[in-house]
Parts: sequence; C-alpha cells; structure tokens
Amino acid sequence: MTGPPRRASANRLGAYLRARRELVTPRQAGLPDAGGRRVPGLRREEVAMLAGISADYYLRLERGRDRHPSVAVLESLARVLRLDDDHFAHLLSLVAEAPRHRLPRPRAQTVPDGARKLLGSLVQPAFIESRYFDVLASNDLARAIDPHLAVGGNQLRDLFLDPSVRALYPEWANVTECFVASLRQAAGSDVDDPRFVELTGELSAASGRFRELWARHEVRGQRGTPLRIAHPEVGDLTVNRERLSIAGAEDLMLVVYHPDAGSADADKLARLVPVGAGA
Repeated sequence: MTGPPRRASANRLGAYLRARRELVTPRQAGLPDAGGRRVPGLRREEVAMLAGISADYYLRLERGRDRHPSVAVLESLARVLRLDDDHFAHLLSLVAEAPRHRLPRPRAQTVPDGARKLLGSLVQPAFIESRYFDVLASNDLARAIDPHLAVGGNQLRDLFLDPSVRALYPEWANVTECFVASLRQAAGSDVDDPRFVELTGELSAASGRFRELWARHEVRGQRGTPLRIAHPEVGDLTVNRERLSIAGAEDLMLVVYHPDAGSADADKLARLVPVGAGA
C-alpha cells in the first residue's frame, strides 16, 4: 500500500512534470506509438524534443537540479503536456519563489456574522466550507439533502471513506475527481499547511481511489455545475451547485444548491424540506 505523501516534497516541480507527461499519449502528441513502452504516456526525451529543449535539460527539471526555468520554457512544456489555464497557473506556482518564513495558517476559521445571517435567510440548501472542504456552517436545508453536511464534517473524508455518502452520488467517480483537482488548486504550493498534510495523509493511507486521483496532479477549480443526488426519501434529485466567495473571509466559500425553477427537482426539494427551516 502506498503511504501518505511526504511532508514538504523536495521536488514538487519534477513530480508535477512527471505526472502530467504520463497522462499524454504519443497519439495525442502527434507521435507514432510502436508499443513496448515501459511507462505510460510520453518519454522524457519526447517531451524535450516537442518542447524544443535538450533532453539533458528536461531531465534536470524533472530531477530537481534546475528549479528556475524561464517562462518561455514553461509555456513550451505546457503546450506539450496539454495543460489548460488552471494547470499552467499551478505549474507557475511551483516555480515561483516561496516565502522563507511563512506563518502557519490557523486551524480554526471563523465565519463572519454577516455570512451566517445570509446563510440562515436562504431558502435553498446552503453551507459554508473552507478551502479543504471542512463544513463550517450549514442550514437545515443542506442537512436535509445530506446529513453529513453538518458543522465539523469534511466533505472529502466523507466522499472517500463513508459508503453511505458514496451511495448519495450516482456520479461518484466524477465528483471525487472534481474535489481532488480543486483541493490541489486550493493548496497550490502551500503544501506545508498542517491541515493539508493531515487530510491528504489520512486519505492517501485509507483510500486507493484518492491515491489514484492525487497521483494525476489534476488542478481545477470548482465551477457551477449540476449535481445528481440519489436521495433515500425523494429519489433521484438534480440541483445546481454554486460556490460563492465570502468577502473578508480568506479561503471560505458559500455553497448553494438550487434546482431549476418549476422543475420536478424543485417539487422534490419542496417535499423534502419543511417550510420555514433555517440554519
């Protein structure tokens, strides 16, 4: 079994490049594939050739012997590795010089009073989450959708480790992929954060699915998207999941579930949640 990720990896740039090249097939890169490859994806020398750099220089990048490539080199690598804007931004963050004396983030985060009042006034299921998907506040409507969306819960831990939560989401594979990519984007290069180390270590040790997704180095922020829920009381339910930033509260997001107006999903939600429910 693969153990938890090491604290403060010494070569994050190299690990990212290696993971991303293993996801690009020769056909995608316009190269013939004669078979007989020992590793998936592109070879180092193929990446170097396509990016217009020497194989020796690319090898130094992957092995951490050169950690300051130019933007032009990074752009060439991003093209070969088929990185979108989110992945390229993450690549740049791995090269940028990190502050030498970063102050640790506080473990406890406080939800502003105004955000709590807004949460209590919403007629849709809603909750407030940290960048590591800890649930910091939720209303009755959210807990009627998923009882695990209670204060103190962690959505990642529940998704990967609790079979009852997995059963709620018919598209569980896609949901977990989205959450892990968003976690890596949220963490960026700040991988020494104690909460990050604790959470990724726990999930890596306990979940093969998490280890598989984490090894891909996917980076993607969560955007508004439909979410299917197999609710035990009202059956299949689809809501739109929106994440809204909270002014003055770094790393906190207000998440709102709302069905399409006049839809059967809206009717199901109305039956599920008692009128007048609040935070």
